[in-house]
Amino acid sequence: MNVEDVYANIQEQLDQELPFVVYKKAAKNQLQCFLQQNDLWYELDDDFKSGFIFAPFDNAKKDVLIPLDKSVHYSVDITPGSIQKVNVFVDVEEDALDKQETKERHRLLVNKAIQNIKQGSIKKVVLSRKEEVKSPEANPLFIFKRLVEKYPKAFVYLWYHPKVGMWLGATPETLLDVQNDQFSTMALAGTQAYQSNGDATWDDKEIEEQEIVTEFIVKALSPISSNIISSKTYTHRAGTLLHLRTDIKGDLNSEVSEIENVIKVLHPTPAVCGLPKDEAKSFILRNEGYDRKFYTGFLGELNIQSDKKTTSNLFVNLRCMEIEDQNISLYIGGGITKDSDPDKEWEETVRKTATMKNVLF
Repeated sequence: MNVEDVYANIQEQLDQELPFVVYKKAAKNQLQCFLQQNDLWYELDDDFKSGFIFAPFDNAKKDVLIPLDKSVHYSVDITPGSIQKVNVFVDVEEDALDKQETKERHRLLVNKAIQNIKQGSIKKVVLSRKEEVKSPEANPLFIFKRLVEKYPKAFVYLWYHPKVGMWLGATPETLLDVQNDQFSTMALAGTQAYQSNGDATWDDKEIEEQEIVTEFIVKALSPISSNIISSKTYTHRAGTLLHLRTDIKGDLNSEVSEIENVIKVLHPTPAVCGLPKDEAKSFILRNEGYDRKFYTGFLGELNIQSDKKTTSNLFVNLRCMEIEDQNISLYIGGGITKDSDPDKEWEETVRKTATMKNVLF
């Protein structure tokens, strides 16, 4: 089986309206896929604990599991030239007035968040928005191929379920990687455009935002793990954007028998929600004015057995888009602290939108 066989099988799943996911991990020259053999909606529970999970931002809502034992699961090597360069050429209809209204709404939302932070009710909150692109000719497989081509260091995926919809993304952020009782994760925050002519310089707001995320993750994992080690913070490139990143690893305590317990203490992290977690999440749900759905949720392999190991590789669902009928919805956001500037926060979302639009043209 080769790469084109995988794409043929994916197209057949689409034609039959059956769930699937096809994905490529960062720095690995392999395509992997789960092809579910029925159209049922499974959740992570006592009956189904292994497969590919797709979970929403709001953990009060239902996740979607493509169970390993209800699917065909395989991988193929990507050889040089097997991922052909493709042109997507999506026609974009932009309304200047609508864009100005969207900008003003986002600025007002950021201002409201800053006031709440200064009043002490929250320390940080991540605010997001959705931008819709008209796309009658969008081909999801072509877009996926383009994502694989442009973002070799990201987790790139195309996911579909007839009862939920279709999502694609190229996320730079690991939520949790577990092999038996050893875990690794990362704190990712701060955003600026990549410049080829010099080193990145980070301001106090971005450094503080990064420290908040790192401190939360270490504190949250401390009661259920040991030997936690945090790397030095460094600049991480994700396509045309740069972020501040700290790598964190350690050993899970023996009483932590299920990865779901680890997920509960991490998700949603301050990188996609804020601090304190419950207060920030409440602010988001009350004020953002739209449903994030699976944006800033998580996805990936869960409890996969191989070589006497139980492995889970979960990623935060960033840099993603949803395809529905003739619309592509792009999801973007950014972290707000007391030092945030509403105009700069808007520009950050514009840069992130441009990164995703790059794969559509």
